Amino acid sequence: MADTAPQLIPSESSTDPTGRVRAAWEEVVSPVKSFLAQVSGRLVEQVREFEPEIAEYARYALDNQGKQLRPALVALAGGACGKLNDEHVSLAAIIEMIHLATLVHDDIMDGASLRRGRSTLAMRWGNDIAVLVGDCLFAHALKLAASFNTADVCRSVALSTHVVCAGEILQSHRRRRWNMPRAEYYKVLEMKTAELFALACDLGGRLSGAPQPQRDALKRYGLALGTAYQIYDDVLDLYGAEDDAGKSLGTDLAKGKVTLPVLVFLENASEPDRQQMIQWLDAWDPSYFPGVRSLLDASNALGESRRTIDGLLDTAREAIAVLPDSPESRALHALPGFLAQQTATLGV
Repeated sequence: MADTAPQLIPSESSTDPTGRVRAAWEEVVSPVKSFLAQVSGRLVEQVREFEPEIAEYARYALDNQGKQLRPALVALAGGACGKLNDEHVSLAAIIEMIHLATLVHDDIMDGASLRRGRSTLAMRWGNDIAVLVGDCLFAHALKLAASFNTADVCRSVALSTHVVCAGEILQSHRRRRWNMPRAEYYKVLEMKTAELFALACDLGGRLSGAPQPQRDALKRYGLALGTAYQIYDDVLDLYGAEDDAGKSLGTDLAKGKVTLPVLVFLENASEPDRQQMIQWLDAWDPSYFPGVRSLLDASNALGESRRTIDGLLDTAREAIAVLPDSPESRALHALPGFLAQQTATLGV
């Protein structure tokens, strides 16, 4: 149920002709490249656990991974606190499976026909099949989580799955609620997106034997980074390139989704401009997009949104100052910098 993830790493057809962004990303995750390959293999193995008639659907859903950001966080957090083992691979596969299940359901809710350049599962086989496949992925992830020697892992995974789904419901209830306080907006983002980031960091450290202060620091890091990541996605919908966004610009506005640039504008706008904006948003048509952008630009909504992202990224960096130096902890420090560089290009 998380929103379409921004393509932080551009595809070959997008706006990174020299490959600089892709190369920068590969450098960040270089300490865990082999681990990510193991996670992909583990997900392929899970397809065989489904009934033969269902396996094709599961394979289609699990094949649509992005850049495995959440599995990368499992590995980087675990490696920063100790040694990685097979349980880290299983955990990363579980979290990625939950994430992909939310995307299957999200595409149904949005009526989306494409995700990452190919037909959604719902478009290919219909909503009825897609709903049930998403449910099967959730259930299978929880079954895998129950196989750990300690119930703490399964309990944490189940709780985070509940939080993510609840966050998506809250966001649905708040569509077109243009007077939403910023604190409420941030809470929804923490629940529906940042929660899995925090889970990956916390349990990644736990499986490496991290003491509680380090686990707490990793969880704070994940919450801050995940919230910044989702705000970046919200801003990308207004100020990015369509190739990088993975969708048409203005899609969030069409869905009535409340995003930070709009909140910033409405907090500071004159009453005539405020009423004009709300009129456009409540009766959305793509032809309104240039007018919306013009009003947002006049209020410096982009600048304020960038400052908010940068503040969250500073919080993430500060949180993991307690970690010992290692290639993995340096990569964790580099991730906020990578997202900050991407944020700086918005609107340019």
